[in-house]
Amino acid sequence: MIQILYFANFRELLGQSEEKIPSTHATVSDLLVELAARGGDWKRALTENTQLQIAVNHNIASRETPIKAGDEIAFFPPVTGG
Repeated sequence: MIQILYFANFRELLGQSEEKIPSTHATVSDLLVELAARGGDWKRALTENTQLQIAVNHNIASRETPIKAGDEIAFFPPVTGG
């Protein structure tokens, strides 16, 4: 299993802050394809969003980052400062 966390406006848009799913993905990109297949807001938030920020096990990651069972993957919008 992998644990997926959704932060900030993704949590509100997708209606959940976290979920666990079977680990059948080689990379973050593979996971995003599966989640986007849910359609609607999922597709817009996770695959059409070029500013999507990703962390795997608390480390900044990219769509090409490998993932495996037991990993924690977090998705969040870009952080801005002032």
